[in-house]
Amino acid sequence: MALQIADQGNFDEIVLKAGKPVLVDFWAQWCPPCHQIVPVLEQIAIERAGRLSVVKLNADENPEIPARYRVMAMPTLMLFHHGDLVWSVVGARPKAWLLENLDDALLATV
Repeated sequence: MALQIADQGNFDEIVLKAGKPVLVDFWAQWCPPCHQIVPVLEQIAIERAGRLSVVKLNADENPEIPARYRVMAMPTLMLFHHGDLVWSVVGARPKAWLLENLDDALLATV
């Protein structure tokens, strides 16, 4: 499954009201680590498609949502489940680290 794109108009619907956990990537065009992490997030979206969705949100184009969640640096990854923020990390991380920590966070949502 491809990465979904969120914005101020659809964030609540595709993230907060989703039936399964959603990993949101808060990113910006000017941020090199944000671009470096995209292939990893695409792989995670495919490998964990049955367990979570992966959504990208451009923080510069949609400033109200990062402000709501106090996103201060990019990339910031946040995992939401039933509208609640359940896990977050700031900065690009290796795929193995992300999967291990995401899987732990997903187990806690069951």
